[in-house]
Amino acid sequence: MNRHFEELRLESVSRSFTNTEGHAVAALQGLDLNIRRGEFIALLGPSGCGKSTALNCIAGLQPLSGGGIWLDDRRIDVLPPEKRGFGMVFQNYALFPHMSVLDNVGFGLKMRGVAKGEAQRRAREALQLVQLVGHERKLPGQLSGGQQQRVAIARAIVIEPPLVLMDEPLSNLDTKLRIEMRAEIRRIHSQLERATLYVTHDQDEALSMADRIVVMKEGVVQQVATPKEVYGRPKNLHVARFMGYRNVVPFTLQAAEGERVRLANGGVQLIGTPMEAFSAKAVSVALRPEDIERAAPGAENAFDAEVETVEYGGRDSLIRVKTAFGALWARLAGEFAEGERISLRVPAARTLVYDVEAP
Repeated sequence: MNRHFEELRLESVSRSFTNTEGHAVAALQGLDLNIRRGEFIALLGPSGCGKSTALNCIAGLQPLSGGGIWLDDRRIDVLPPEKRGFGMVFQNYALFPHMSVLDNVGFGLKMRGVAKGEAQRRAREALQLVQLVGHERKLPGQLSGGQQQRVAIARAIVIEPPLVLMDEPLSNLDTKLRIEMRAEIRRIHSQLERATLYVTHDQDEALSMADRIVVMKEGVVQQVATPKEVYGRPKNLHVARFMGYRNVVPFTLQAAEGERVRLANGGVQLIGTPMEAFSAKAVSVALRPEDIERAAPGAENAFDAEVETVEYGGRDSLIRVKTAFGALWARLAGEFAEGERISLRVPAARTLVYDVEAP
């Protein structure tokens, strides 16, 4: 398999299965995606959205129900997993407990008939890349969770694959170690100059690591964009909610004002930024708690609020407030008391307006 491919191409990839009642269920529907050499792509979404199914279809662990997968001009979905030559890192590490670290890393090379001396040389180079020199003779059980995950990564990359597939590789680690491993995985990816496809349900992981994010829902791609675009300009309400726009409130569209729109609800008027075409005057406004600010009365997009609950968070607090147009969550610095009256605002550029939310 060509290590120096230019593009992995998925065209209308679908995967269905039969449930216990004998009905066909679509786990993946019409996935179109191009992954270029050197790219880091994150498949992001909640459990059951189809992201792991997509990864398994690419790896050859599940057959396609429709569509095709190409590596440059070669169709690979007809090949068995071992003929595709991809490296894979699993959530549970999947290391051989009775083998040394060095033997675990070199196992794939042994299965490919690589001479023992050459296999050990390449395994040691892979361990050097993941910063595990000195641990070659240890068993997996003698390593920490983070070290075991590094072994799994070394095993995946030692075969020099054109693509590394990672399925929730950090979910079993504690918060501090997850943050450290993010940087390590990104560093390793940059040094390899190959493609990485990374499955996660963690928005922070996807935002901090990926060149592009593929947001999925119920087997359907919702948005493919850079982390900055997905975070700041979610394509629809599903993406907005998943990316932290915790407040979704109804408003009435009053007028368009250039690239902005004027909205009203409960006597409050806001200027917002439309994110899609509207089918009616009723619209949904998405606000991120972090984008809500303290404001002087009368400022643009200002509104009165009453503090209902306060969740202390150190440098700031997550507060729930009652407004004329509904309840909101806001993340603000300072001290607040239940029942306190405050004035808040949200910038027009961060007041995202979508078509009315379906019931």
